[in-house]
Amino acid sequence: MLILGIETSCDETAAAVVEKGHRVLSSVVASQVADHRPYGGVVPEIAGRKHLENLVPVVQSALDQAGVTPADLGAVAVTSSPGLMGALLVGTSFGKALAMGWGVPLVEVNHLHAHALAINLGSRRPRLPYLALVVSGGHTTLFLVSSALDLAILGQTRDDAAGECLDKVAKFLGLDYPGGPEIDRLAAGANPKAVRFPRGLAHAPTLDFSFSGLKTAVVNHILGTGGIKGPLNHQQAPPIPAGELRDLAASFLEAVVDTLVGKTIRAAHKHGLSTVVVSGGVAANARLRVKMTAAGKAAGVRVLFPGRELCTDNAAMIAGAAWHLARQKRFAGLDLRPSAKMKTGTCQDARNA
Repeated sequence: MLILGIETSCDETAAAVVEKGHRVLSSVVASQVADHRPYGGVVPEIAGRKHLENLVPVVQSALDQAGVTPADLGAVAVTSSPGLMGALLVGTSFGKALAMGWGVPLVEVNHLHAHALAINLGSRRPRLPYLALVVSGGHTTLFLVSSALDLAILGQTRDDAAGECLDKVAKFLGLDYPGGPEIDRLAAGANPKAVRFPRGLAHAPTLDFSFSGLKTAVVNHILGTGGIKGPLNHQQAPPIPAGELRDLAASFLEAVVDTLVGKTIRAAHKHGLSTVVVSGGVAANARLRVKMTAAGKAAGVRVLFPGRELCTDNAAMIAGAAWHLARQKRFAGLDLRPSAKMKTGTCQDARNA
């Protein structure tokens, strides 16, 4: 079965054609980074309008690159949750129109579900069950993946997502958008022990995450005893010497990475899982890849990462996840409504089980 996937949950307009849930025939992504860079973050209204402009050429390009026509497709898949509501509405409305016009079934896919299964698009497909850490600008969630259609939440952030924390601190430091890659670049080769920043909930029994305290600690360290005098987004860090800035970035990044690695390895042990999959935009971070792999090796846990192009938002993962749903005839109606929050029933919340 060939499935056309459409992804518009945030600021990437993406379309892809995937065969049998794992063979990527095409994957096209139109980035909006340049449109949002002047604002230091994603502007929902701009994101929605850019999706309107980009969807038709992106989808056509995906079909052309795959060498297929609508008649070859077995289904159209769309991201229905979670994400920016306006962006999701554009993508789901377009997907419904295509499904109706082409006479093919419609499949709705959870964005986080797709990230957790993105590893199956590569050659190193893990055995089930496995632990998936989905870490991005909007989400930091640990899933127990028992099957492609059976995911349970073991932990998630209680406040800022890891990527959100990276971006906000980068913005405070006056770095370019997106901030995560800029922090990664600055931290390379610098001293990660120059400043000891807190690791949120590090010693708590929960598998949940917290990054807001770390963000505040970085700002207070820079501003001194005066602390934060207003909203973080309105602050501007005082000038910092280049060497000190690099060590600060490395120390901050180390705190983020240590938190992610510690919780993930602990979750794997707690649930008797021998494989960990790390996906989402932050999974492209070099320091996270090094430390998670090393920690996994020391703990006897296999750690896998999708290719970097499959870590950031893409439609191949949407089409890949949709294949499993389509096989079970779990199709959506044309009355499908997207949701900014994760839809109830998509995944179990096992934290209190």
